[in-house]
Amino acid sequence: MSDASRLEFVIAGGGTAGWIAAATLARFLGDCASITLVESDDIGTVGVGEATIPQIHNLLIGLGIDQADFLRATNASFKLGIEFDGWRRHGESYIHSFGSVGRGVGLIPFRQLWLRGRALGVAGDYGDYSLNVAAARAGSFAIGEAASVELAYAYHLDATLFAQMLRGYAEERGVRRVEGKIVAVERDGASGDIAALQLEGERRIAGNLFIDCTGFRSLLLGGALEVPFTDWTHWLPCDTALAMPTESGPQFRPYTQSLARPAGWQWRIPLQHRTGNGHVFCSAFMDVDSARDLLLANVEGKPLADPRPIRFTTGHRREYWSHNCVALGLAAGFMEPLESTSIHLVQSGISRLLNLLPRDRADFATARSQFNRLSTTEWERVRDFLILHYVANERVGEAFWDHCRAIELPDTLTEKLDLFRDSGLFVREEDELFLDDSWGQVMIGQGIMPRGWSPLADNVPGEDIGPFLDSLAKSCRTRAAALPPHGAFIARMLGQPVRTRA
Repeated sequence: MSDASRLEFVIAGGGTAGWIAAATLARFLGDCASITLVESDDIGTVGVGEATIPQIHNLLIGLGIDQADFLRATNASFKLGIEFDGWRRHGESYIHSFGSVGRGVGLIPFRQLWLRGRALGVAGDYGDYSLNVAAARAGSFAIGEAASVELAYAYHLDATLFAQMLRGYAEERGVRRVEGKIVAVERDGASGDIAALQLEGERRIAGNLFIDCTGFRSLLLGGALEVPFTDWTHWLPCDTALAMPTESGPQFRPYTQSLARPAGWQWRIPLQHRTGNGHVFCSAFMDVDSARDLLLANVEGKPLADPRPIRFTTGHRREYWSHNCVALGLAAGFMEPLESTSIHLVQSGISRLLNLLPRDRADFATARSQFNRLSTTEWERVRDFLILHYVANERVGEAFWDHCRAIELPDTLTEKLDLFRDSGLFVREEDELFLDDSWGQVMIGQGIMPRGWSPLADNVPGEDIGPFLDSLAKSCRTRAAALPPHGAFIARMLGQPVRTRA
């Protein structure tokens, strides 16, 4: 890349989004670009994104970060999935686990055999055939040489510590950090592009490609460039969260908990040194004081701070890349933390930008168009998956949940539901994030049971299905029972005791 076309990145804002962007650009562009990150220690970050999905491995591997170093630096624990308690109705729970459920036979998917077995009265709970679910229920975990089985997993982590780790990584690779508050955004009079950030103290930071990581404020994309916001509140009505850390609880679970509440839901995220807690709710159905009382009454450890309110609107900027500015994280939009997608959406955004970067920086138009199209599709498919959890409930007589069941669905979700209800089938479209096993676990967990199954499953003799299912469920239980406790494995891996109960 010639000097005339050399990319000069300016990242506005730090936090997890800003430092993921800085670290990734530094790792993959090296000397081909200059990278400056502007942030102010006086401006806090939301910092509640403590749960992840398995795609975070792509980030850590891509950056060459050692897993043990990562666990030490971020006080991370392992995550096998999310338990949804009371989402369908009171007293019922299921786990949306990572990895596969069951095992197909030839071209016959497992779920089709399970559906036929269910009709024959020989099938157990759908989660009985997931190794991840069995390990989660047992509180067990292991990987590498300590494990005789392969588990799909992600992490629970301290987002603030993760940002600090990434900052050190990025600065070692030449990223320049500038401390200061942004007081104005300077635009080119002819093109409308952003030319520079004006900082307090009459300082000016110029660049030719800006990344907005300023959080909900969206100072560059939403503020200076005035890109409108697409509001999804009519589909995802929760608009407030209360976040609070506590001392570790009685169990060191290798999974996230999502517990349904009268006007939303509560999360529990176990880290090595504490538990992250929060209550996401809709302010039209519950006031903040009631939500705070409910949260405090349902935590498992001693509070380490007062509940902190966070107001939000679910949705996204109509464009994620406008002029010469790309937004990541909360500056691009907000997807509530129900399925732990926040860090992934930052990852996929910066990865998409790197893949689409043109050689000539003067020709952003085609790359920008593709970036916006692909980002919109990704966000909409994640949105549909979140909506599913709310609308498929049987909590009749509760105002918030009654409201959710009456939500008019996007056509894209209606099509998925119709296909699944007919015969348990799912078709993945346009590289969407959540796969067949995820949709299947949540649909069945929320009580959406297909009317039939694929005729492929009729090729298996009925008398063979029960023994086949029994052997799979037994294998999951046996292999999970052979794994060490979650806390004991982390202690062994790090060579130090975990500061919580194993």
